[in-house]
Amino acid sequence: MTYAAIILTGGRGERLGGVDKAALSYRDATLLDHVLSVVDDASEIVVVGPEKDVPNVVWAREEPPGGGPLAGLAAGLAKITEDWVAVLAVDQPGLTKDTIARLREPGRNAVLTDGRVQWLIGVWKTADLREALPGDPRDLPLRKTLSRLDPVEVSALPGEARDVDTPGDLDTLHSG
Repeated sequence: MTYAAIILTGGRGERLGGVDKAALSYRDATLLDHVLSVVDDASEIVVVGPEKDVPNVVWAREEPPGGGPLAGLAAGLAKITEDWVAVLAVDQPGLTKDTIARLREPGRNAVLTDGRVQWLIGVWKTADLREALPGDPRDLPLRKTLSRLDPVEVSALPGEARDVDTPGDLDTLHSG
């Protein structure tokens, strides 16, 4: 099954003092580079957020900028032609190629769970996402829209669902 990927990078990073999460250093690259490496087998990759000098991706921007992850998803979906799409947040350093393979395996909508559902780590049927999107998605909760699609919950491996939201998360990222 071929698939596309949408990577959401447009968050404000408020709990990190307004930091651009996509540009945060992780290992010898950035968080965006890391997530791109996890989906480098996708036939289409759309990055939603402020454009950077990154080759081989299509850029999109939510309307209005800062309109939230559901608006970002809508902007990314507008660029997708594949039947299946991985939807990921940029601040997920625990993601691996195996994460995506396990999410693709059920052959239906699937999300990662680590005791709570990780709505920004999932693989979805593109048509289902388009049908579920409200007419004006800005500032509406992503969880409410995606939960109606009744995804299969795929259990996370240790560390796989960690994200970078706070200065403590950032410290753990650099020490890990």
